[in-house]
Amino acid sequence: RVLRDLKGLVTGDSLRHKHWFVFITLGVIWSSSFLWIKIAVQELGPVTVVAYRSLFGVLFAGGIVILRRLQWPRGWRAWFPFVVLGATNIAIPIFLITWGEQYIDSAVAAILNATVPLFALLIAHFMLQDDRMTVNKVVGVLIGFVGVVFIMGKDISISQNSALGQLAVIVASMFYAYSGVYARKNTTHVEGIVRGASPLVSAAVFMVAASFLVENPVQVPALPITWIALLWLGILGSGVAFMMLYYLFHEIGPTRTSMITYIFPVGGVILGVLFLDELLTWQLIAGTVLIIVSLIVVNRKPKEATVQ
Repeated sequence: RVLRDLKGLVTGDSLRHKHWFVFITLGVIWSSSFLWIKIAVQELGPVTVVAYRSLFGVLFAGGIVILRRLQWPRGWRAWFPFVVLGATNIAIPIFLITWGEQYIDSAVAAILNATVPLFALLIAHFMLQDDRMTVNKVVGVLIGFVGVVFIMGKDISISQNSALGQLAVIVASMFYAYSGVYARKNTTHVEGIVRGASPLVSAAVFMVAASFLVENPVQVPALPITWIALLWLGILGSGVAFMMLYYLFHEIGPTRTSMITYIFPVGGVILGVLFLDELLTWQLIAGTVLIIVSLIVVNRKPKEATVQ
């Protein structure tokens, strides 16, 4: 029964085996990314971390596009959606999360990033005709919001920087939610793998330029563990991950795809506690439980009534 309920979190009908493989693999990759971000920002500034990550990501994903001789978008009109997504789906939210992890635990960042589906439901209601908001979804959003309040209450009274770090991750989640809907509507003209690689091109341009403007001279990592973190974040956390992400956007839709972020709290908390000596508090547990409950409520089969 538990397995059936977990499956229902993502979709009310059966997903194909390949969708489940991509979904779970992407969730595992990104849940570990919070740990590697926390490691990377110990030596480098957040802009530089995202610049390296975007650069390694586009070299890997772009290399696959070239090796497979796939067609890149042609003309400004075709490239424009990917320029937008390079900023809203990669550069801005990843920078916000990276900056925020200077002040908060990686586990907290992972859990707060799991608010993406809640925002996706709200945005999709107004932008997609086939993803309207139901009573169940409204109740689920409210439960999830309470879960976020529990999590933010862990540190908000201790430090202003901690509160700002948590807010940065929540704003990043809003960008992710919007970008999923935008990608579904505006990138159907491009082949699947190229959809994931193209936003990395513009993101790399944005962040490399920003690193020279904001953190000049750009620092070259001295620690081997930092290089490992950057390569993981770039090749797996960006190159592989965004090709998987855009595949799922168009295969199962942005709302279902956004449910990947509910794997993050489990992976983020476990890794943060095991490897970074972060505390597992009752607020984190309670907030995580409430967010998961919100998913179950949101994805119960709705009755005919909808919120207009």
